[in-house]
Amino acid sequence: MPRIVSILLVVLIVAAAISTAAAEDVKIKALLVTGDDVSAHNWKEIAAATREALESTGRFAVRASEDPLILESKSALDTYDVIVFTLYNRSLPTITPQAQESLLNFIKGGKGFYVQHLASASFKEWEEFGKLCGRHWVMGKSGHGPRSVFQSKVVDREHPITKGIENFEIDDELYAKLQGDEEIHVLVEADSDWSKRTEPLVFTRSYGQGRVVHNAFGHDAKAILNPAVRQITARSVEWAATGKVAE
Repeated sequence: MPRIVSILLVVLIVAAAISTAAAEDVKIKALLVTGDDVSAHNWKEIAAATREALESTGRFAVRASEDPLILESKSALDTYDVIVFTLYNRSLPTITPQAQESLLNFIKGGKGFYVQHLASASFKEWEEFGKLCGRHWVMGKSGHGPRSVFQSKVVDREHPITKGIENFEIDDELYAKLQGDEEIHVLVEADSDWSKRTEPLVFTRSYGQGRVVHNAFGHDAKAILNPAVRQITARSVEWAATGKVAE
């Protein structure tokens, strides 16, 4: 009898391991690229809050890298469905041509790219990165007024990312005068007292066969974990990865 019990225990352990592995396989695999930013942005806090917004849904398996040169490895990127980019390379050099090519091919091939807040200012020497982001922060041209509570308007209520989300208030920086003229599809916008115009804050664009979502919210954990932005973040990464959002 003890032998039978031992065999049954082993079978249960193996079955549980297989079940866990299978569950992980069906999750969206996201590579979170972080590790640097301006001093006003606590990149560790931002990365942790972004990761929480994703993993709390139960739909993502997230791995973080503090070294953007992971982008050089095609074999590494091939294991992911989407790149979540929260890094602004304040003190790091622009990534190598190999990493640039690998990143672009990843997205052109049909996968996803999600860029958040000041991360769109990265790699100023690399023009194509700004185009990839659709609109991007340019030092000396882009800006924002004092952090404050402001009203955000959902302008596309039928898109999978924003469907069912009402206009919302958020305590954050309202990014303005992002640069670029690429075709974008705006999902959320707000009126800026600083620029005196309506600014796109969440928008999408196509890049080759892939999907890009730019979310300009996200100064800190408080902003990222605002209920509406938290939901938008998770949906944005899911949509970038798969082209749809689970109900």
